[in-house]
Amino acid sequence: QITTVSGNEFLLQSDIDFLILDWFHAIKNAIDRLPKEQRITSRNLEFKLRRSSSIELLNNLDTESKEPKPEHRKSLIFRLNYSASETNDRNRVKSRLKKFISRRPSLKTLQEKGLIKDQIFGSHLHLVCEHEKSTVPQFVKLCIEAVERRGLDVDGIYRVSGNLATIQKLRFVVNQEEKLNLDDSQWEDIHVVTGALKMFFRELPEPLFPYCFFEQFVEAIKIQDNATRIKSIRNLVKKLPRPNYDTMKILFEHLQKIAAKESVNLMSTQSLGIVFGPTLLRPEKETGNMAVHMLYQNQIVELMLSEYSKIFGSEED
Repeated sequence: QITTVSGNEFLLQSDIDFLILDWFHAIKNAIDRLPKEQRITSRNLEFKLRRSSSIELLNNLDTESKEPKPEHRKSLIFRLNYSASETNDRNRVKSRLKKFISRRPSLKTLQEKGLIKDQIFGSHLHLVCEHEKSTVPQFVKLCIEAVERRGLDVDGIYRVSGNLATIQKLRFVVNQEEKLNLDDSQWEDIHVVTGALKMFFRELPEPLFPYCFFEQFVEAIKIQDNATRIKSIRNLVKKLPRPNYDTMKILFEHLQKIAAKESVNLMSTQSLGIVFGPTLLRPEKETGNMAVHMLYQNQIVELMLSEYSKIFGSEED
């Protein structure tokens, strides 16, 4: 609030500090440009700029004209007033917010009422399976079925990226709706389906190959003797939790069908290993051996595709 010597009052308000400072400097410069005979004769001119809900004292500035003349000296006080009533108001707001937060319904309650649905993307694999009462997520099955219906012969399937915006739209639909029709025209680009499937596995909080198994798989792939290497990988796969094992089995069976069409889609087991290696298994804490790890990740996926029947088959096989 600015009160002039003539009695006029002006109220300037803003929550932006630098804007208030701009106003102050503009007023000061305007006063400095006045002819000497028109300058304010009042010894002190007080500027009180009040900003609601603020306790910050922005500045106290006393400025004098470049030519020191005590009788015309201007005292410009730039400050914010703060009262006890404002403190009480803020305390009441804090108290109400705390009560509101403490009374919020739990996530479980909101889920039971259907206000919040369980997410598919970004959830742990076993939680998705528990919710669906299965050992393989329904979304994984739907994607695999769609690709096998209309994508086995597509050049660069799983290597070529789909439109990211459409993939994100599909991700949103999957998280919000229970029924999904991947034959709908909006998902006609099969690369959108494969992109969403890769994103599902990439966003698992713990990868399909659990963290605690990563080093064991790496050590197994390093074994020189091929038969021993396959047996070691097979034994590790058998130890995986049921949702991981069943999902892995159906996924690798599907990828094996992709590789069988290599002459048409140009996707070999090596190409699929490069695409899916870092997506399906990774260390919990990345070290300086990233390039080495990536090589092993690719080799593990490639071996499991090449030797699918020996790794996932029955003991008699």
